[in-house]
Amino acid sequence: MADIRRKRPTARRAVACGEISLGELAFTMLLDKKMPKGDPIAMAEIAGIQGAKNAALLLPLCHPLALEYVQVRCQPIRESFSIRVYCEASTEARTGVEMEALAGTSAALLTLYDLSKPIEPALQISAIRLLFKEGGKSGLWCHPEPMTSAEHELFRPKNNHQLKNIRAAVLTLSDRAHSGEYADLSGPILAERLIGLGAEISHTEILPDGIEPLASRLRDLSTQSIQLVLCTGGTGLGPRDLTLEALQTLDARHVPGLGEMFRSQSQHYTSLAWLSRAEAVLLNDMLVIALPGSPKAVAQGMDILGPILAHAMAMVAGEAHA
Repeated sequence: MADIRRKRPTARRAVACGEISLGELAFTMLLDKKMPKGDPIAMAEIAGIQGAKNAALLLPLCHPLALEYVQVRCQPIRESFSIRVYCEASTEARTGVEMEALAGTSAALLTLYDLSKPIEPALQISAIRLLFKEGGKSGLWCHPEPMTSAEHELFRPKNNHQLKNIRAAVLTLSDRAHSGEYADLSGPILAERLIGLGAEISHTEILPDGIEPLASRLRDLSTQSIQLVLCTGGTGLGPRDLTLEALQTLDARHVPGLGEMFRSQSQHYTSLAWLSRAEAVLLNDMLVIALPGSPKAVAQGMDILGPILAHAMAMVAGEAHA
């Protein structure tokens, strides 16, 4: 089995679908509930739920998951005398639930096959595929074959959280990187992740450690219509790790939940997460988030904080929010 012990549990959701072609007679009898073995739709829905719950028993090396929600829908398609099956599965876990959704779809289709074959032996199961999955590092993934408008309305997949029209800056705090002793690797990661979310990067800079270089630069940026600043470095316990102290000199509103969230979620990656002094403040209308200095930590920090940044920026702008 894949080692997922150091992955962070996140909300996971997947929807799969498939179809079975019944022929006109079997299709009509099924809808009229005249099948000899009872109601195939009701039994297929139960079988689909059971299939999703037992995916790990059917598939070698599949991680067993405690599913929190499974729903199977059987939709008649009169034009083709077929039944389209959807299976939606979700839970909070370290790995995805796409195999559970596909197993549920397959179990429901096989049940429809079994209960319909006395009437029509020439049945055909087809088009089994994953419609979309959500959660984890990749966020939303959709099958290249697009969903119909009805499927979008039914399942409402969550779009990746975007920072369009947000002007952002990335500041790296490091004496050695500032002096050219080594290349800054963390700042480019933050910039790349922000661009991936749709933000416009206005500044990427390397500053020496210490209180005043950062505090002065943040005051300056707050007058330039910068809405979001991500800092990397200076959040540890070393004598020159003074990013938190720099933030404390600002006339800013503290946003303690973001630092707490980073530490709490980072513990799934490393027990050293609790030594981090990651912090966030709101300087005028500019949100400043200070993350650790290692490339791995900033990447993980964006995985953790990225999904709520768009909502945070909407709150800062005074927009309506849930």
